[in-house]
Amino acid sequence: MSLSEHVIAEVAKADRNDLNSLYKHLRVADVADALDGIGYFNLTLMSPELRPLWSGMRFWGQAATIRCVPSNKPMWKLDSTQDIVEAHRLWFERYGHKNLPDDLPPGHVIVMESGGGPEVGFWGSENTMAAVGKGAVGIITDGYCRDTGEVVLQRGPVVARHRGRTIIPGRIEVVEVQGTIACGGVQVRPGDMVGSDDDGVVVVPQEVAEEVATHARAILLADMRARSRHYAAQGKPADASIDADAVLAYYADL
Repeated sequence: MSLSEHVIAEVAKADRNDLNSLYKHLRVADVADALDGIGYFNLTLMSPELRPLWSGMRFWGQAATIRCVPSNKPMWKLDSTQDIVEAHRLWFERYGHKNLPDDLPPGHVIVMESGGGPEVGFWGSENTMAAVGKGAVGIITDGYCRDTGEVVLQRGPVVARHRGRTIIPGRIEVVEVQGTIACGGVQVRPGDMVGSDDDGVVVVPQEVAEEVATHARAILLADMRARSRHYAAQGKPADASIDADAVLAYYADL
């Protein structure tokens, strides 16, 4: 179990005052159908080019946003092995670096607009673990992730457009955090609900997030019951994907 899955698993029952908990069992497909039903047809589906790095990844959370642009400044030649090891520190000392706030609530999803710059592994195995340690349950970038073998091994919850190799200095810089961004062809604002699973990524505008969760829950339960009948007819052993009773129990207090 990944750290992000552990954060979600701690929620025993849905709480109408905890938006993240309303999305716990929902699939991206359920939410996409619910968005269609209220008139958001195809408006908030991120590009299918943005994919989870490993199969079985699933997360929901409210967005915390980062906007990057190409740096248009080269990295200078470094003088020693130690300077090369500390290239990020030297770059940030000269040009600065914007970070997300330290007081973000647990259960957030980091969404990054990469600015269409060159190949750069802004996200990698170490800073992904650091973000999860600060409460992130997912990271979505329309750019690159590197160290992807380690990210997969660690079950780091990263969705990326590309796998990359290079580091930040001389390639990309953060120009804004917690503003409105574009990622995967979709507008994302801090507080919007964002989710990913094997099917891709969807954004739910915060103004309709509770309503969408209600519709999506009904869609999920209807699908579970229909598939349960197929399981029975075909003699297939039951599994958690058709356990409608567990889902009903989780949402019972709403």
